[in-house]
Amino acid sequence: MKTILLIEDDTALRENTAELLELNDYVVITAANGTLGITSAKENLPDIIVCDIMMPETDGYEVLEVLSSHEATSHIPFIFLSARTEHKEIRKGMNLGADDYLTKPFEEEDLISAIESRIAKAKILSNLSQVKEDETNDDEIRSLHELKNFFDDHGDVVTYKNGEEIFKEGANSNLIYLILKGIIKTSKMDENGKELITSLFRPDDFLGFTSFIDNVPYQESAMAIEDVTLAAVSKNELKGILEKSQKVSFELMELLTDTLSDVKSQLLQMAYSSVRKKTAQTILQFVEVLSKTPEEGIRISRNDLASVAGIATESLIRTLSGFKKDGYIEIEGRNIKILNIEGLKTMQ
Repeated sequence: MKTILLIEDDTALRENTAELLELNDYVVITAANGTLGITSAKENLPDIIVCDIMMPETDGYEVLEVLSSHEATSHIPFIFLSARTEHKEIRKGMNLGADDYLTKPFEEEDLISAIESRIAKAKILSNLSQVKEDETNDDEIRSLHELKNFFDDHGDVVTYKNGEEIFKEGANSNLIYLILKGIIKTSKMDENGKELITSLFRPDDFLGFTSFIDNVPYQESAMAIEDVTLAAVSKNELKGILEKSQKVSFELMELLTDTLSDVKSQLLQMAYSSVRKKTAQTILQFVEVLSKTPEEGIRISRNDLASVAGIATESLIRTLSGFKKDGYIEIEGRNIKILNIEGLKTMQ
């Protein structure tokens, strides 16, 4: 059985999470603050560490820095838990060496999946790391987060206003983008000229992947749905980086696989869900992607909502009116504020 060190200062959350992990056949060691967590990690050498960020005295960032500099604990996978979702906070943790970042409140399946994948990844990477140190190029990019830093430091920074097109379906796919700020939608046109939104991208997502082998054009169009800032790197330059680093290629493949899984889930929802359920799930999806709380609400065009849901705009508008009448949402112009999030989650 694998051992997890859980560092969390909230007693109720710590106990509930520990019980959840034990029910999934993990041995759980808990620590009520960062200082105790550091001591416990050095004494017990767990298989993985799950750590809160905002703690008194010693916060999660300090815990990670101390353990990363300690030889016996530097290899242990590290997952942050935090209620903070800002792009800069996530990047800060990743730059320090964290393996993953889950925001509170989190779903049980998301936590278990993150733990399982990070333990498996640590084992795989341990097998890959048998290469001698003197054969390693100090300039080599060794992780997906170093790759994102490369985009930040060396990519061409470009900006687009809300509503501007970034690339068009069928155009030459010469660039790969990292989103630094803002939200982007990708879409395709069906045979009747109707737009179908295929995905939503937010800060820290990659955009624009096509084949590295064949000269395949962009398979969809991309447009800013708020002001965006991107860092662009040529496909050939990125291909050269991936050819040098098996680890980065592996992590990128894992990321793209997760993206495909999300798209598949969205397509299944569009195909088999009722109009009410499609509308509810699409509202919740936009809230998540835009990093909004339900109380803040979202400002999004009805056409974009309908396109993501895969329903006619008229049907969506009627459904929104019904949701408002039933007390699920509040509508002020283009702004939609959620009043009953559980009701939307369980909509049939």
